[in-house]
Amino acid sequence: MLNTTQKSLLVFMGVFFLIFGVDQAIKHAILEGFHYESLVIDIVLVFNKGVAFSLLSFLEGGLKYLQILLILGLFIFLMRQKELFKSHAIEFGMVFGAGVSNVLDRFVHGGVVDYVYYHYGFDFAIFNFADVMIDVGVGVLLLRQFFFKQKQNKIKGIITLFK
Repeated sequence: MLNTTQKSLLVFMGVFFLIFGVDQAIKHAILEGFHYESLVIDIVLVFNKGVAFSLLSFLEGGLKYLQILLILGLFIFLMRQKELFKSHAIEFGMVFGAGVSNVLDRFVHGGVVDYVYYHYGFDFAIFNFADVMIDVGVGVLLLRQFFFKQKQNKIKGIITLFK
């Protein structure tokens, strides 16, 4: 029988490999020549040497090692914060799966494989599925933390009224 930490780790690993696999499969299709153009969104191959909006691109090859250190550091932190990890295993699986996929791109392709280019009304940064999964994972984590804290505070207030 698995304990809750082991179950959370299995959920984390499942989500991690799902996001990682989907992202790498999409990137493989893009690298094989898939492209699409429209009035709103284009699917075009770009190698991003930096992070969001090409920030830190001046670090060049060193960026991937910095990202590995950050990922490992965060993972070690989460393993010590078992309750946080258990309550957000899905979100962390999304973020880590996507992050590791992007770091792998840096080693294999020299930069992150980006391909979604939104350009209707304004030009937006080119991004990929992993970037979206990082945003969604962090967003859900923050929303759950915020609303959970709000709910917890309301419950404490109600309990205090009846003491």
